[in-house]
Amino acid sequence: MERSNLPGKAMSFSNTAFYGASGSPTARLFVTPSIRKSDLDRPPRIEDDSSNNATENADQVFQDVDEFLGVLSAAGDGSTPPDVPDAVELLCKIVESRIAKYTSGENRNKFGRMNEEDDSLIDAVMRLSRLSNALRQFPAGSTAASSSNRIGTVLQLAMAFMEEELPNLLDDSRNGANSNDCKLFLFNAKDENAGSGREEKYPRFSPEVVTKIGRIATVMISAGYENEFCEAYTISRRNAFSEQMKKFDYERINVEDVQRMHWDTLEGEITRWIGVVKYCSETLFPGERRLADSVFSEHLSFSLSVFSNFVRAAAIQFIDFGEAVSMTKRSAEKLFKFMDIYERIRDLISAISESCSDVCRNEINHEIAAVRDRIGEAVVSVFSDLESSIRNDIARIPVPGGAVHPLTRYVMNYLEYACEYKDTLEHIFEKISKPEQPSPPGTDTPFSTQIIAVMDLLDANLQTKSMLYRDPALRDIFLMNNGRYILQKVKGCPKIRKLMGDNWCRRSSGIVRQYHKNYQRETWVRQCVRRDTQNTERLGGQRRAAPVGASGFRIGGGHSGLPRLLREV
Repeated sequence: MERSNLPGKAMSFSNTAFYGASGSPTARLFVTPSIRKSDLDRPPRIEDDSSNNATENADQVFQDVDEFLGVLSAAGDGSTPPDVPDAVELLCKIVESRIAKYTSGENRNKFGRMNEEDDSLIDAVMRLSRLSNALRQFPAGSTAASSSNRIGTVLQLAMAFMEEELPNLLDDSRNGANSNDCKLFLFNAKDENAGSGREEKYPRFSPEVVTKIGRIATVMISAGYENEFCEAYTISRRNAFSEQMKKFDYERINVEDVQRMHWDTLEGEITRWIGVVKYCSETLFPGERRLADSVFSEHLSFSLSVFSNFVRAAAIQFIDFGEAVSMTKRSAEKLFKFMDIYERIRDLISAISESCSDVCRNEINHEIAAVRDRIGEAVVSVFSDLESSIRNDIARIPVPGGAVHPLTRYVMNYLEYACEYKDTLEHIFEKISKPEQPSPPGTDTPFSTQIIAVMDLLDANLQTKSMLYRDPALRDIFLMNNGRYILQKVKGCPKIRKLMGDNWCRRSSGIVRQYHKNYQRETWVRQCVRRDTQNTERLGGQRRAAPVGASGFRIGGGHSGLPRLLREV
């Protein structure tokens, strides 16, 4: 009997809301008015004891039905339907009897835990499905019509039962193997950061459960109930995803809430988001894909479709949060979290590209790439803000003793931490600047140009601050101390040194040495003037003191009185 779609029945499972899909799929069972959910709560009415005998001789019944299926296959065009053997009715009674056994008494809710009985029921339903498809070729008025109606009624009852039991089979907490079970059907993804070969296991199912779910999928899809199975499967896996998110204390946050959050609070949410996306990219998505491939092993197109819908719903959550963060007010302190988000989005694109269908991949990757580009633009704007901060840092009081200025320490430490993301920043600036051709090796890249611009602004700012010192010698000490600090930072960080280049380092070393010479010249000139003055005031015979520089350092003896900081330049 051909199954018809009932009014109001949802035939699509791709647009089910990610959150809010709660409760058992039986809330929207696909049964006809004559077979409702309540029918599963009571045993089917059996008029005689033949069902018991049939159950005991199930193997013989299955064999007779298989022979009849062979006859139907040989019938060809279906113009002359063969006589339907009693084995067909006995098969219907076997299915009714076993469903009644699962839905009443002490065996209620035990489907999936009695392997022999489960397999026998699935085998029987599979034969019913094949009979239904085979008898469909004969005209309605033929002798096979009544048997076809009977088979269709029992088949619908079986489909409703399997759909209701499917979420229980997919419940990880009830069907996952315990820690002592060494025979697990594992979908592993290595934790590359652990460094110890430890593997995350998700999801955890016994081999029997996975096989059973796969057989149910085959039965329901063959019977034409692919939408019902896929919807029940999708809801169950999305509920499992929600449970995983609860373990991370991760909740979906809307754009308005992100905009109102204080940065300290938002920073914590970003850290949690990064952990969730990393887990999904490396463990959860690969595990779900392998599970889907195992369940839909005989219908891989359904595996790809179901998994793609699952990933799409999850990815939309993640990119919404990333987009909301990119819209927040930019500041230098946010750079490193922006970089973490950018790298996790890049990994998410890679994970989706490897496993989703072409349509899903193109659709999701387009949206994710748009968010990634907005984060990249935010990163570039942060460096612009850093330039403005350096340019606007106007001091009115000089640093005592010509010491290293706080601005110098801040900028150099900031650049040192930023260069931990050097490869990613190179990619971002290359993409944002959109050059006609990539920068050839050995030339300045857009990011190195940006770093040099920041360094030039810092140098100009320090030159301005040096003018706050009235003493020229102290002015040279200030420039020498700050220049040497910058040079040490650049040489001490290989990534910054590579960006700045050896020529810049040699030029900067020469400039620092020049400041040193200027300081020496200034102190010698001052000392000479002071000595002439003393000679004029003290006429003859008195012992002359060793010359002392303007800052109290003895100049004689190869400048041994200079601070070590200055001598080592």
